[in-house]
Order: sequence, then C-alpha cells, then structure tokens
Amino acid sequence: MGDDTSYPVQKSDEQWRAELSKQEYAVLRRAGTERPFTGEYNDTKTTGVYSCRACGNELFRSETKFDSHCGWPSFYAPSSTDAVELRKDYTLGMVRTEALCARCGSHLGHLFDDAPQTPTGDRYCMNSVSLRLEPAAPES
Repeated sequence: MGDDTSYPVQKSDEQWRAELSKQEYAVLRRAGTERPFTGEYNDTKTTGVYSCRACGNELFRSETKFDSHCGWPSFYAPSSTDAVELRKDYTLGMVRTEALCARCGSHLGHLFDDAPQTPTGDRYCMNSVSLRLEPAAPES
C-alpha cells in the first residue's frame, strides 16, 4: 500500500483488520484480487455512486461504468481527478498501473488503456470488494 503518512485517512494495521472483513482486508490493504466474475458489482447496472469500502471516499459514478467482459466492474473515468491515485505496479513480472484510493491508500484494482469503446479509452478494472455502491434516490 501507499505510504500511509501521505493519506488524509490513516489507521494502524490493527484498526484496518478490525474494521474490514478478511477478504476486504486482503484486497484493500494487501493488494489482493478477487476471483473474476465473482464480485457483487461485476454485472450491476444500478445508478449510483461507488465509494471506497475502507474510507467512504467517492471514487466512481455509475454513468462511467461499462461492461468490459473482463470479470470485474470497469469504469472509464473516476468521479473526480483527485479521487484515485495511480502508481506503477511491477508485481507478477509485468508493469501495470495500480489504482488506489487517494484518501486512504487502499488498493482498488488496476488501470488499463485497452477500452477504445469508451470516451477515454481507459478501463479502471476494480475489485467489487474494494467498492461500496450507494444507489441513487429514486426519481419522484
């Protein structure tokens, strides 16, 4: 994870372990990955806001979610330019771009530039367990 001293939300490892489920902790705080096609938001079409499951920071809006057929929820842009921090990831013998919550440094997933069907060409490939969807209020 990122250098915790640089994030507005800072908690000890013990605090994160106490607040997150085992799977949430493994993905958010240890950069794990949930199995493809198993996450609760993979096929979700609900209108709303996706925020960081660890700290509640708004990350994505449903308007930018698209079906990438990769097995994880995908978005073509974060909800604001400073919501997601990007960092080079050299694990698994390859170079990727890791996406982290800019507020608490939790691992969200990775960014790929392989989505020509979107307005940005980007695919923010996120772990469902890293996100929490707050559905939009129904239109009256």
